[in-house]
Amino acid sequence: MTALRSLLFVPGDSEKKLSKSEGIPADAIILDLEDSVAPENKAAARQLARDFLLARQGERRQQLWVRINPLDQQDAGADLAAVMPAAPDGIMLPKARSPEDVELLGRRMGTYEAEHEMQVGATRILPLVTETPAALFNLGEYCKAGKRLAGLSWGAEDLAAAVGATANRDEDGNWTSPYRMVRNLCLFAAHAAQVEAIDTIHTNFRDADGLARSCAEARRDGFSGKLAIHPAQVEVINRAFTPGEDEIAHAWRVVELFEANPGAGTLALEGVMLDIPHLKQARKILELAELNN
Repeated sequence: MTALRSLLFVPGDSEKKLSKSEGIPADAIILDLEDSVAPENKAAARQLARDFLLARQGERRQQLWVRINPLDQQDAGADLAAVMPAAPDGIMLPKARSPEDVELLGRRMGTYEAEHEMQVGATRILPLVTETPAALFNLGEYCKAGKRLAGLSWGAEDLAAAVGATANRDEDGNWTSPYRMVRNLCLFAAHAAQVEAIDTIHTNFRDADGLARSCAEARRDGFSGKLAIHPAQVEVINRAFTPGEDEIAHAWRVVELFEANPGAGTLALEGVMLDIPHLKQARKILELAELNN
């Protein structure tokens, strides 16, 4: 299975966009039943998402996820009833308030898995963990969320609306201080829980240069992938989160150096002192390169 570098939202009520998504090289397609679907189209979107999943059971070229509606809304139950029997790879949970929401969702999913003779616990969960102010104070607790947790991702649009912010980016397009803090908290919470840290969307889908900068910053800081809202963003994201040839070659040199000097805690390579954290980083780069081979 490939790493989740790119996760593309596709409106669940658009048969045309769902059909086109198969030709897009995203690592995961997220069939969206929440924000991109108007209330009057929710029922139709559930049926389309269910049919799409059923038609692609078994061997899949890419992972197929579903973003349901928030757990405190009636639509969430209807969403799960529609799509869980069709065996999605995972469920994205919006407006997650705490790990308890993940656990509650997992129990509901387990009921459907057992009923339809699926492996109980196999369907993963990716919560959006920063969309309400109260949720920020529970980020450190996701290490207790259980084995279904695939990663953590964050969002700034709902949060900005919730606090009445006039903007969440400055005049240069950079996150303002509150939202950079939120981004960083999500990053560290994901690593504390030992799951993937998935960066939020770049809303201007025509801004390829800005997207590339955002991806480079995210990977530099420790994110492993990024959410996408337009097919044109996928290749930019994949490229940014895939180790380059020079990076892979350097990682191999680091690993081989430590293997040639067993027991050494620090070694020099090309005038730079290396220690065990550098070895761990090199191995992670090689693991990522193998996953995306």
